[in-house]
Amino acid sequence: MLRLTEIKLPLDHSEAAIAAAILKKLQIAPEVLLSYSIFKRSYDARKKEDILLVYILDVETTQEKRLLQRLKKDPHVMPTPDMSYRLVAQAPDNLASRPIVIGTGPCGMFAGLMLAQMGFRPILLERGKAVRDRTIDTFAFWKKKDELNPESNAQFGEGGAGTFSDGKLYSQVKDSNHYGRKVLTELVNAGASPEILYVNKPHIGTFKLVGIVQSIRAKIEALGGEIRFQSRVEDIHIENGQVQGVTLASGESIASNHIVLAVGHSARDTFQMLFDRGVYIEAKPFSIGFRIEHPQPLIDRCRFGDRAGHKLLGAADYKLVHHCQNGRSVYSFCMCPGGLVVAAASEPGRLVTNGMSQYSRNERNANSAIVVGITPDDYPGHPLAGIALQRRLEERAFELGGSTYDAPGQLVGDFLADRPSQALGTVQPSYTPGVHLGDLSQSLPDYAIAAIREALPAFDKQINGFAMPDAVLTGVETRTSSPIRIKRKPDYQSLNTEGLYPAGEGAGYAGGILSAGIDGIKVAEAVALNILQRSL
Repeated sequence: MLRLTEIKLPLDHSEAAIAAAILKKLQIAPEVLLSYSIFKRSYDARKKEDILLVYILDVETTQEKRLLQRLKKDPHVMPTPDMSYRLVAQAPDNLASRPIVIGTGPCGMFAGLMLAQMGFRPILLERGKAVRDRTIDTFAFWKKKDELNPESNAQFGEGGAGTFSDGKLYSQVKDSNHYGRKVLTELVNAGASPEILYVNKPHIGTFKLVGIVQSIRAKIEALGGEIRFQSRVEDIHIENGQVQGVTLASGESIASNHIVLAVGHSARDTFQMLFDRGVYIEAKPFSIGFRIEHPQPLIDRCRFGDRAGHKLLGAADYKLVHHCQNGRSVYSFCMCPGGLVVAAASEPGRLVTNGMSQYSRNERNANSAIVVGITPDDYPGHPLAGIALQRRLEERAFELGGSTYDAPGQLVGDFLADRPSQALGTVQPSYTPGVHLGDLSQSLPDYAIAAIREALPAFDKQINGFAMPDAVLTGVETRTSSPIRIKRKPDYQSLNTEGLYPAGEGAGYAGGILSAGIDGIKVAEAVALNILQRSL
């Protein structure tokens, strides 16, 4: 087949327009075209009065070789690459011990799924609850019906932190082996809409993710894998630089020489345990800031003009960055069109925000994190110092919100004028349990406050109304990524601990559902090949 890129058509083109564009591009007669499929559809909204759909198409013709020869200098015509996935190994009949996967977020789930598909019957250990029980706990906390459960919340439980998010499925990681296609295909097989295979910036949404996570769990179990909930790993056994197994909080020990560590970016007690056991860990950069909310129609109009609301465009998103005079960079992160700001705390007495959207993205507000990049130079002295900084900021946010898990908030106009907010304007914040208005300048270091105050007017020049006085800032966002990296060798094992495979966001090797799933596949392959090598 042939792959055609940069096929541009009007937003409201007819069904026959794609085939006509193919015939024109290839300069062929209709009978030469056998079939086509859409590999990717995006849009070009740089000219609001003339928004275009942009396609990548896979085309079957009767003259493939001739066309490739004739159009060999055209960068937008090429052979369709083989993106099919092939298992790299099959478990031996004499499997000595089963691999363990710690964590069932996207990385742990896909590591477990791949190991199960290869016949290794993995044991997945999850400190939290199954996804539906976890959802009940999380929503009860948001509605102030129950206290925060440190083991079952927006961070911990089946599905990981990505379950309570926008469910974004795009990444900027290099993926020459097309692992991302494998992730998307498995998600579709588990119940996601097939459109995630071809739309630009696909997403699933929280409620749909719940069912998909359950379906993947059932597949792992059907293939011989085992998933244990409320099974927090208390300790990892290491002898002479080689992992030997784990001890659970219940006291049970499980032996294994192959452990995938996919604990997510908030497993702070696990990071401390690993550091105490001598596993090599180093501090890494992350970002801190606030959530900002605007009326979604404002963002739609700024991006799409009169075409705002078109069904193929959906709720508009944005991506912004500003380099400040004090040397800091401020950028938008985890933008949730038509979404909600949610309580993402996982430790008592500490407050964290995040963003979430349902599949429809039809809530009244757009929200994103507006964050400032920081580095280990800002928290020197210890590999876990970034965690200590996160905790201090989260404790301060808890206090500023009234020590009830209400979040501290401030109107953008008041924040820029350096005055506390007294009352809300036209934008009603979506965060539950609730928002306590005041002065956010007390919630972050001075350099971060100065940088965000400089960045908001700069962003307003790109999106007219971004610095609208009634827009709402909600604090604090501290878990943009893991503050540590558990370094690993080219074979994906820990730098100094054989058999331990740091993976995903928590280890510092992913940043979102798709990249975490991709890393899970890579690590699962490495585990499988190592087991086979050891069995020879």
